[in-house]
Amino acid sequence: MPPAPQPAGRRERNKQLKLDRITAAARELFAERGVDEVTTQQIADKADIGTGTLFLYAKTKGELLLLVQNSLYAEALEQGRADAENAPDVLEAVMAIVRPVVACNRAHVGNGRVYLREMVFGDPTEPRHHQALAITARTEEAVAAALGRAGRLGESDAATLARVVSAVLFLTMAASANAAASVEEILHDIRDQLAVVLPR
Repeated sequence: MPPAPQPAGRRERNKQLKLDRITAAARELFAERGVDEVTTQQIADKADIGTGTLFLYAKTKGELLLLVQNSLYAEALEQGRADAENAPDVLEAVMAIVRPVVACNRAHVGNGRVYLREMVFGDPTEPRHHQALAITARTEEAVAAALGRAGRLGESDAATLARVVSAVLFLTMAASANAAASVEEILHDIRDQLAVVLPR
């Protein structure tokens, strides 16, 4: 029988408490003002830590945004997966998956666009960037599963088409022309594009 996991030591608990304070401070400030209007000094002050300590947890404001947004995107994806279970057809299942992701991205448009930029152009070996890419991969897996449900696509074709759906989703949310678009307008645009490419 494997040994029972040991509780975290004081040092690990203190690190986690600091990370939780940093995350809460960044989440609140980013939601109020947007990532572009917040400084790392303001986040450190709100978390009641020094800026040097802050940089031990996240080296840039982009990494702080990833820290905050990754959990929100993961929750949105899980909601979409659950909603897709009851969808009547492939298009509706895929739209059920992407709907909460789009809503999450548009909760604060500036933050959502910076998040997408960080995800694509950030260092993939940095843990928070890696986590964001893993959420994207899980989104594609969920879409591929929905596409394969109808039995018309093999596993490989469903995975390839899921990457196309991911590209449509990403580009529609990130496009400068859509900066002022509402969640419903973005979803309508995505639906129109997917209706052309998804099997019927």
